[in-house]
Amino acid sequence: MTSTEWITDIALVLVVFRQLREGRLDLKTFVVPLAIVAFVARQYLHSVPTGGNDLVLIGTLMAVGAALGIAGGVFTRIRVSGEHLLIKAGAVSAALWVAGMGARMAFQLWTEHGGGDDVARFSLTHHITGGQAWVAAFVLMALTEVVTRLATIFLRGRRVAAGRHPAATGLVPSVERGV
Repeated sequence: MTSTEWITDIALVLVVFRQLREGRLDLKTFVVPLAIVAFVARQYLHSVPTGGNDLVLIGTLMAVGAALGIAGGVFTRIRVSGEHLLIKAGAVSAALWVAGMGARMAFQLWTEHGGGDDVARFSLTHHITGGQAWVAAFVLMALTEVVTRLATIFLRGRRVAAGRHPAATGLVPSVERGV
């Protein structure tokens, strides 16, 4: 793994660890993780292979990412405090996030340090066309995990805001002003 990959992976893990401490649900909550995965997608997602069973692999890992993201969003506490919504990632949310990130990092390290032949055999047996299919699958898994987690938090935040403040039309006033 390159230093850029380590920094990116650690930054994504720190996003959730930052949320272990309760803070305001605002535009920054959404922009920072989306910017990180947009950077990753731009760096590594050059194409989405469609040959063989590439789309099955990609779809499977995206489904895993979606499940992790939705569960992570569900296990993030959202509450109203005055005019603001506050969020706090619970232990389950953080564990799911780290599990998803850790699995991707572990796979990459394993393939770089002896597991590459096993992946090649698996790919051949299951008609996966090559390394770019794995790259696309893992990048799209991460992207899906981030987007579904944020979407879940966004929707839950709107519901909490609407339930406590029937006239509320957005997340919190600071988000509406910043958009």
